[in-house]
Amino acid sequence: MRNRVALLVALGIDNFGSGLFLPLGLVFVIRVVGLPLAEAGTAVTLGAFGGLLVPAIAGRLVDLIGPRTVMICSHVLQAAGTSAFLLADGFAGVVGASVMLAAGQQLFYSSQFSLIADVAGEGPKDRPFAEAAMVRSAGFGLGGLAAAGLLVWIGREGLYVAVMVDVATFVVAAAILSTLVTPAPRRLPCRSGSARVWRNRPYLALIVFSGLFALTMDFFLIGMPVYVFNALHGPRWLPGAIIALLTVVTSLGGVVGLRLTRKLTRIAAMRAGSALFAVWCLACLAVVFVPKVFQPVYLLGATLVLAAGDLAFGPRSGALAEAAAPPEARGRYLAAFQYAFTLAAVIAPAVVALFSVAVWIPWVLVAACACTAVVGLGRVGPRLPVEAVSPTGG
Repeated sequence: MRNRVALLVALGIDNFGSGLFLPLGLVFVIRVVGLPLAEAGTAVTLGAFGGLLVPAIAGRLVDLIGPRTVMICSHVLQAAGTSAFLLADGFAGVVGASVMLAAGQQLFYSSQFSLIADVAGEGPKDRPFAEAAMVRSAGFGLGGLAAAGLLVWIGREGLYVAVMVDVATFVVAAAILSTLVTPAPRRLPCRSGSARVWRNRPYLALIVFSGLFALTMDFFLIGMPVYVFNALHGPRWLPGAIIALLTVVTSLGGVVGLRLTRKLTRIAAMRAGSALFAVWCLACLAVVFVPKVFQPVYLLGATLVLAAGDLAFGPRSGALAEAAAPPEARGRYLAAFQYAFTLAAVIAPAVVALFSVAVWIPWVLVAACACTAVVGLGRVGPRLPVEAVSPTGG
């Protein structure tokens, strides 16, 4: 229990710092470093691409030295990367800082599932993953609120405060993991064919369909403000209110979502979540037929559909990925699973950019991806280990 509480506290602190700085990262590069928008966006994007190679390496590290050590290293690397933004004085400096930060983030995401599973002990991991998601969502949301407050109350100097506090959160999280979380026994790497995730086609399919889930969420985060402002010409407060509503529901409803779907297999719950994502896309597209005065309330209601889909899909996908991985190669499998979210984050901005072509294209595309996940998960489910799809016990 001490390990679980300490890990949740570390995750909450880490995500508070991320919520504080990540939404302001591009703003910091523009206003403090002084790069034009085009150069700033290019530099940060190059950094994000630099992190794409990390999961392939991180998985082996997790299996060799354990997920706790890898996660501690991720916090140190993120602290260094965030600090480097304070020293950046041009394009090259921003790229270097972005690469370090992105690499640290990918190292963190590639080890978190394994560490949560280790700390949770034996049995199904649905509830531990749901609890971790709730804490992380709450931490990130609080960080985002703090970031908004810094800009309102302090202005430009608040950007410096955000960076320094973010660095401190990484240091504190690393200290908690080092002192209060007992390390899991080291696993020796397995050289059997089962360890080669790229030859495990059902698991690769699980990664792909989980990536379609992640694409929906990333599209929501960056595409909803664009849709509200450019297409609907809605009020300035609406995107923030929508994101805040999603944060509150997912922060408080993780365990409730598990209870409501307890009679479903993991695959069935994930398919239900994907179907709800498709409904959300079509509902948001249909807002153009709603009288303008009622559009804010309508979109807030539609967000509850997205939140329900997230609660049904999210914890189940992580638990299924962990249970379907060979125990001796779990680190590599779960690090590969991280590519579902990494690639979605890279693709989502391009999908949002399609709003410039026609307002309906991104919504139909994302809805089609969600429907593809519904069908695909139904086909891949029977090819995954039975005990992973339908676990016994809580």
